[in-house]
Amino acid sequence: MLVIMKGAGDLATGVAVRLHRAGIHLVMTEIPHPTAIRRTVSFCRAVWDGEATVEGIRAVRAENVAQALELAQRGEIAVLVDPNADCVRVIQPDAVVDAVLAKRNINTRISDAPVVIALGPGFTAGTDCHAVVETMRGHDLGRVITHGGAMPNTGKPGNIGGYTEERILRAPCDGVWHTTLQIGSHVEMGDVVATVSGQPVQALLTGVLRGLLPDGTPVNRGMKSGDVDPRDHPEYCETVSDKARAIGGGVLEALLMFSGGVQGGR
Repeated sequence: MLVIMKGAGDLATGVAVRLHRAGIHLVMTEIPHPTAIRRTVSFCRAVWDGEATVEGIRAVRAENVAQALELAQRGEIAVLVDPNADCVRVIQPDAVVDAVLAKRNINTRISDAPVVIALGPGFTAGTDCHAVVETMRGHDLGRVITHGGAMPNTGKPGNIGGYTEERILRAPCDGVWHTTLQIGSHVEMGDVVATVSGQPVQALLTGVLRGLLPDGTPVNRGMKSGDVDPRDHPEYCETVSDKARAIGGGVLEALLMFSGGVQGGR
């Protein structure tokens, strides 16, 4: 089975890891300048570095559709800079997974492939896609929805260790993000993590930097630019999150449901 996945951020990567381990071939599409903050567990890093490895699985940047297909067919994950996912029309995959997580449908249609799956709010199963997978933390995380849509976006980050919005580092103004810290660094509440145009960005709690934009990244005021994990386990920065694994399980379930099961899938 060949799947095109739109997006290669941390949640999309968690899905890709589960699908790859199940023997599914993957081409992931990305924008030219990804803004994923959890870079250590995001295959979009291949856009900058040429390749990225997460949990022992390697993704490689493809320069064109032909190379992307070649990489996928030999069992590697291809990452293709293709903001509009135009490769869908050329490749005609067995399935498309919209993992952009834009909270709205940008350009996904139920006719894009024999199986079309979308993650999170902004899609209606049966209209935009064949199935929607719930992305909100809670009892239904990872649930496959075949009629209707996911829970609406609350605008608030999920609760981890009793913290929600306090976990997020945001740019205080327009400018360029400057930091000397790395993902995995420990920070204390009040520590200056970065600056933007001379304005400090302080940690609002104690923990480990699980996500952080690279030094020199242009940012806009209020832009999500980092993430402090209050559980303070640096090893979590190198592995797929519990949330991403749950969503990946839902995508795998939906693929099997709509492709005729293990025996029916190509």
